[in-house]
Amino acid sequence: MDYKATLCMPKTDFPMRGNLGVREIEFQKAWEDSNLYKKVLEQNKNNPSFILHDGPPYANGDIHIGHALNKVLKDFVLRYQTMKGKYVPYIPGWDTHGLPIETAVTKKGVNRKEMSLVDYRKICYQYALEQVAKQKEQFKRLGILGDWDNPYITLTKEYEARQVGVFAKMVEKGLIYKGLKPVYWSPSSESALAEAEIEYHDKVSISIYVAFKSASDDPDLKDASYIIWTTTPWTIPANLAISVHPRFNYVLFETKGHKYIVTETLLDEVSKELGFEDVKVLKTYKGQDLELKTYKHPIYDRVSPIIVGDHVTDTDGTGLVHTAPGHGEDDYRIGKQYNLEILCPVDDRGIMTKESGPFEGMYYEAANEEVVKMLDDLGALLKSSRFTHSYPHDWRTRKPVIFRATPQWFASIDKIKNELLDEVKKAEWLPLWGELRISNMITNREDWCISRQRAWGVPIPIFYAENDEPILDKDVLDHIAGEFHEHGSNVWFEKEAKNLLPKGFTHKGSPNNLFRKETDIMDVWFDSGTSHTLLETLDLPYPADLYLEGSDQYRGWFNSSLTTGVAAYGRAPYKQVVSHGFVLDAKGRKMSKSLGNTVDPNKLMKQQGADILRLWVASVDYQSDVRISQDMMVQVAESYRKIRNTVKFVLGNIGDFDPEKDYIDYELRGQLNKVMTLKYQQLVNQVIDAYDHYQFDKVYRSIVSFMTNELSAFYLDYTKDILYIEKADGLIRRSVQSTLYEILLGMLKLLTPIMPHTTYEAYQFLPGKHLENIYLEHLPEVRELKDQNLLVAFDVLEQVRNLALKRLEEAREKKIIGKSLQATLDLTVTKDQKAAIDLLDFKTHQVFIVSKVNLKVGEKLEIAVSLANGHTCDRCWNVVDHVHENGLCDRCDEIVNG
Repeated sequence: MDYKATLCMPKTDFPMRGNLGVREIEFQKAWEDSNLYKKVLEQNKNNPSFILHDGPPYANGDIHIGHALNKVLKDFVLRYQTMKGKYVPYIPGWDTHGLPIETAVTKKGVNRKEMSLVDYRKICYQYALEQVAKQKEQFKRLGILGDWDNPYITLTKEYEARQVGVFAKMVEKGLIYKGLKPVYWSPSSESALAEAEIEYHDKVSISIYVAFKSASDDPDLKDASYIIWTTTPWTIPANLAISVHPRFNYVLFETKGHKYIVTETLLDEVSKELGFEDVKVLKTYKGQDLELKTYKHPIYDRVSPIIVGDHVTDTDGTGLVHTAPGHGEDDYRIGKQYNLEILCPVDDRGIMTKESGPFEGMYYEAANEEVVKMLDDLGALLKSSRFTHSYPHDWRTRKPVIFRATPQWFASIDKIKNELLDEVKKAEWLPLWGELRISNMITNREDWCISRQRAWGVPIPIFYAENDEPILDKDVLDHIAGEFHEHGSNVWFEKEAKNLLPKGFTHKGSPNNLFRKETDIMDVWFDSGTSHTLLETLDLPYPADLYLEGSDQYRGWFNSSLTTGVAAYGRAPYKQVVSHGFVLDAKGRKMSKSLGNTVDPNKLMKQQGADILRLWVASVDYQSDVRISQDMMVQVAESYRKIRNTVKFVLGNIGDFDPEKDYIDYELRGQLNKVMTLKYQQLVNQVIDAYDHYQFDKVYRSIVSFMTNELSAFYLDYTKDILYIEKADGLIRRSVQSTLYEILLGMLKLLTPIMPHTTYEAYQFLPGKHLENIYLEHLPEVRELKDQNLLVAFDVLEQVRNLALKRLEEAREKKIIGKSLQATLDLTVTKDQKAAIDLLDFKTHQVFIVSKVNLKVGEKLEIAVSLANGHTCDRCWNVVDHVHENGLCDRCDEIVNG
């Protein structure tokens, strides 16, 4: 007789295949239609808040895999904190000004020179909004919930007004000033750059050793030459001094009738490099003794001084530093001390000016060659060679930058440096090295160049009087902020200065009441760095609980936000800072279209689903650089299938379970069910701790390990005999179902921050009455484990069971048995093992998945497997001593026939 119909086989409509590329879109529409984001906010509105402030991605082009990593990590945090019961508003943002958008509209055929600046800016504005709209949909496709209808965008009137408000506060504190200083200058962008806009690539440069003849009346120095070494020959026309270290020893030496001066420690190295032979030291000087001695420029009719400074090193070169105050930070600083001119004979486009004399009209790199040639013709060149080294480049154009002195607007870091460093210490940094990294950056920085020579951005709202004095007046700036709030920043270019100033404004520097406007715009890092003003606007707590961005933001957004936050509000805008690495290909290479190794998250989501991508994010150690490839995604997809299959199996086995009336309390379930509940609680405690510490890979590993080992390999395996065979509504089966229901509901909650589409779907198939969406549930709570003795006993049982499974496999290979239910186990255990088995109180043959177990106590653990003798029950397939006429064992006969 076929007893299949009498078995309680798994039943669920939860599909085996996720079909995520299609179904996720349906789920997301359901979330949107039900206004899920606002529902959870409303549910938690009276609870403590958790504010993750979104660092604004740049609005240009489709999102890339780095965007996906960043946004998904943030969503893990947002969903976790929400399900902990916190009030968690999420306002996404976009950075929308700057050169890339200007470049993009130019590529679309827009000629900036053929239209007014206002019209050009309007085109940039419209293009930026189109990019925001595109990226918004792609971010939403990742499953990110937030206030997408009301993001913050740096080009809006309200945002620009708040930005000017921060600028006004910094002016009031005396932090903003204009100065002629060397800054990173990009000839390709024709603009100053901040350190955050610099990246380093290899470049071939010319290295030269040059002899500068002494002009001193000191008889010892007559006919001597100072040797300098430089890798920027084009800056030789700007040379106004040679710097020496005051405490270094410098030697005057002779070789083949020529006299030279270098530092004592580098004499041998320089001699070898330049091929000097028969070197004879004539005299030794302290650097300080050379101060204000003079030399002649080898190209120009110019006599310049030897000056002293602690910035000089003797690790390479000659220990004498070619000093051009218009082309270097140290050069500028030491030049100011000696009242040297800030000479910069290079224009905005990198073209040498008439001040460079014979090199006028040459691009600076072409001038390199000509300067070397002329030095050689004049007998001043001692050696030239080419070498490859890491050199600063414009991060947008990927072309080399130069140090060039130009009038720029600066924010003083020096004046608030101690406050900045104190705030860094107050914040929590993950990884821990983040604190040291940003502290070093602040320590080594004096000011921040905030002006850019571009068209598309927030104008620096400064007026100049007739005498060219800049008007740094907070009331005027607050007035301009009001203008921007009403009209947007284009008003700066639409109205004349007199119509922008407050009514009746006068200034002593403008007797005729004539004023002009600054034409530079603000650094885009100032734009995004003032985004924390959003918190005050939305009446959210300041500082935010968390900033979470890529590791490049230590010199970028983390840094600019810190500076503006401390300057405007007296403290950092964040309590915690978490950074992640970059996404590399399988070989550890940076992704690039030219290499063809990019991974498109949009394509990946279409093919495999956002939950697979999210699961990949959870699986990697994001604090370092991470790798992604097709093979890795196949592995992640396999993990996803295991999770989904486990969920389906459990749903199938609790399909006839009603938690309202069938639920069995913990105390009544039986010992092994209690053990599984305790194991699940251990998992909860581990996972909650991992979420709290942003260890998402630990969350992933803990849950997958629990599902694979405790659940699938043990509990679901041995309880099939209970779930399929026992009486449907009997205590034994309902106890297992109660345990499974509790574990599955809890695991779905724990997984929701990571794979919300799948858990949302599975939650709908969970028996009983539930909330509209699993996201409205609260996470399981951390609890102290009771019945620890059961866990200790279970560890002992596992050792016995693992050996039993090994012996069964060996017996199967030797053809002693087929299925494990055909086996009898002769099990010898120690007293301690027997005590553990007795405490756990289970049917041994069920747990070992055999038909018979002969158990005795001995000195050590021994297990023998033999073929079970008896009759096979037609329903449960156990081998028993006897069966009824209907082919059933006693247990099955009672279940079937009552």
